[in-house]
Amino acid sequence: MLEEERKYDVDPGFTLPDLAGALPARARVVPLPAVSLRATYYDTADLRLARAGASLRFRRGDEQPWTVKLPTQVPGVRHEISDAGRPGRIPAELSRLVTVYTRGAPLAPAVVLRTTRRVYELRDHAGALLAELDDDLVAVLEEKVIRSRFREIEVERHEGGRKLLDRIGGALSEAGAVAGEFRPKHVRALGADGPGDLTPPAGSLPRKAEAGDVVSEAIRSDIGRMLAHDPLVRLRAELPGGDTAVHQMRVGCRRLRTDLRTFRPLLEPAWADELRAELSWIADALGAARDAEVLRARLRRTAELDPLAPLPGGAIARLDAELSARHAAALDALDEAMDGPRYLGLLDRLVAAAASPRLAAARAARPARDLLPRLADKSWLRLAQGSPDLTAAGSLDPLGPDHEWHEVRIRAKRARYATEAVAGVLGGDAAGLARRIGGVQELLGEHQDAVVAADTWLAIARSDPGDFDLAVTAGRLVERERGAVREVRARFPEAWAAASRREPRR
Repeated sequence: MLEEERKYDVDPGFTLPDLAGALPARARVVPLPAVSLRATYYDTADLRLARAGASLRFRRGDEQPWTVKLPTQVPGVRHEISDAGRPGRIPAELSRLVTVYTRGAPLAPAVVLRTTRRVYELRDHAGALLAELDDDLVAVLEEKVIRSRFREIEVERHEGGRKLLDRIGGALSEAGAVAGEFRPKHVRALGADGPGDLTPPAGSLPRKAEAGDVVSEAIRSDIGRMLAHDPLVRLRAELPGGDTAVHQMRVGCRRLRTDLRTFRPLLEPAWADELRAELSWIADALGAARDAEVLRARLRRTAELDPLAPLPGGAIARLDAELSARHAAALDALDEAMDGPRYLGLLDRLVAAAASPRLAAARAARPARDLLPRLADKSWLRLAQGSPDLTAAGSLDPLGPDHEWHEVRIRAKRARYATEAVAGVLGGDAAGLARRIGGVQELLGEHQDAVVAADTWLAIARSDPGDFDLAVTAGRLVERERGAVREVRARFPEAWAAASRREPRR
């Protein structure tokens, strides 16, 4: 569940203002009796959770007293997951969710907070909860002695919109409340304001950046994407737009492996090769889970492709049951990999890589605009011109074997990632070129998905040769998939012509 809230610092003598003017017509403020909360926050000895903006707590009196909160890229918005359990015994599932922060370091009580909370529910005329305002007086305890106190106000969004939160915030600010950067209570109590272990990308680089700065930025972005989705993979989370955490973590892993390959001349070769090899192990586990996701979604889409020629529901259910079993097995294998010591070691290596990529000092110090275009262009040339063993993208035979089209797709992906990595410092139409290469990659991705799906439908049907309906249904699905292959091959020349115009590449 996503939690969105805003925090305000207030003096002990602060008086809550009348919020009626900030609420919709006929909405009302419903005060509730004050409650006393006692929460124990767990962390590593060096406060890895707090410094990363995450938390794991036990709060007495809650129906599910154990809660993990995970940061997102949006300030004030966090994933909140709760579970039952006894004091002092962290539920295993919640402990798993913070693995990416703890990386095997033990968890222990770090701080105890006693909060006197006055709750005000903001409800519309029909009784729907728009938002909740919590007025908290917090005591930080140490060996049952109050070490310090502070007061703050939280406004948590429910069914109301962000504009409602803006109006409430305006009313609080006029009364003397101070809105600041989102800072969880336990972070404030612990004074854990230092940076987290994972070094984030800078976000933007100057046009005169050194080549090493650009490579470091790409590596940090890739690692950040991977690790941000680790807890969500464990939660089996679906993302906005129908995407999945498994997909995004896999994309981060793929990008990192590609960037380590593309920019190898600027890195310590042994370091880059060893990290790529270890990433390939977790990439295989992610790939198996992602492939199963794609096949299940594709089965539904392909089956519904022609409403005038519906396919037997029983046969489709049989196919889906097989895919569901494969998906579950792949996710179990992924869980096993991510819970093992090898993955913990990989996490440590990724955190170290983000903090200090192993650059070849002399080359990395050269201006990015002088060196990186040639490295990115190598990926492009392998795509556009091929080699004695590789078919050039523009020479793909419409009647050629599927594997040639798939191999060009892999090279298109590498060229896209390389172009995206250098686009920020090159300017011009580099970003547009990356988008057009991405269009080629996505088109060829549809080709490969259709090829794999057709093979899968046939393989499942062959596993049960006595099921006539299944065999016929699989054959009809295969024809639809091969139709998708033909459509991609027909559209490819236009997409490739747009991507291979000489001027944008220059």
